[in-house]
Amino acid sequence: MIGWLLVVPLVLLTAHTAVNALLLRRPRRAAGTAERVAVLLPLRDEAGRVTPCLESLLAQRGVPDLTVHVLDDGSTDGTADVVRAVAGDRVRLHIGTPPPPGWLGKPSACRRLAEEAGDADVLVFVDADVVLEPDAIAGATDLLRRTGVTLLSPYPRIAGAGRLVQPLLQWSWLTFLPLRAMERSPRPSLAAAGGQWLVVDRAGYHRAGGHAAVRDDILEDIGLARAVKRSGGRIALADGSRLATCRMYESWSELADGYGKSLWASFGSAPGAAAVVGVLLLLYAAPPLLLFALGPWAVAGYLLGVTGRMISAAATGVRVLPDALLHPVSVVLFAGLVARSFRLRRRGALTWRGRPV
Repeated sequence: MIGWLLVVPLVLLTAHTAVNALLLRRPRRAAGTAERVAVLLPLRDEAGRVTPCLESLLAQRGVPDLTVHVLDDGSTDGTADVVRAVAGDRVRLHIGTPPPPGWLGKPSACRRLAEEAGDADVLVFVDADVVLEPDAIAGATDLLRRTGVTLLSPYPRIAGAGRLVQPLLQWSWLTFLPLRAMERSPRPSLAAAGGQWLVVDRAGYHRAGGHAAVRDDILEDIGLARAVKRSGGRIALADGSRLATCRMYESWSELADGYGKSLWASFGSAPGAAAVVGVLLLLYAAPPLLLFALGPWAVAGYLLGVTGRMISAAATGVRVLPDALLHPVSVVLFAGLVARSFRLRRRGALTWRGRPV
């Protein structure tokens, strides 16, 4: 009986992962658009890694009316000088000001950039650790219009440190989130987005309140997606792994700090986080530990978890093996990061790039 209770949910979840992987939207290669597109790049202390991002933005094709706006948000490492050296007058460089009271840094910077975009039809928010293929912006803009959504989140391929943990985000979307239902549903609670690369209809962005609607939201990407839904717009996720690469963290220490600042906000409450993490540990980490107690049922549970991770990895452009075989370890590491995030928040020790969170 216990074996059935373990395996049946895993069968259903793995099947759901496979269906979502088949339905996952992907931008077309070599697309073109006549839209007026503004690329918006907020920077804070990114001198060491902004160059590949800038070079990829300057190499975009298929978008004749494209402007690139860069905002230096109080950097102390010479980020603005790097922007000038790499891009010169091919981008519009803006100097930021401290966020107003009640605002976090990134929403404030993004709001300023959206204001500078003028009458662009489409706003493309990109982080400094993202490198785009030359047809990425044209392809994503084309997909935004073909799907008729207000906000499109084409998730990039993840590189760098944390390859056991980072792909869990795409895996969680594919495993637990009904993608097509999310697109159709007006419920703000049924929303997901990745702030590394967002493509938004400008009119819909302002109708949703823009980043002013998420001024104090540490997960401003998901907050913006929910604001779009509340205003009557629609959102969609897409696999952007063929068109974009994101190297978020170079070390486990960086990853732990990055996750620490925001994981606490992902679950609504500590009890909610405990419930979600508990279910994940039971379904995906426990089977190897229950081998002697459950025998073939434990083996089946482990293999189903690995299969779901393999499907997700293959669908989103990340390494499949041997990483998928260590899926139970990934879930345990994630549980530890969640606990650490709540612990730091209770201590009032959450900061990012020198600013309190």
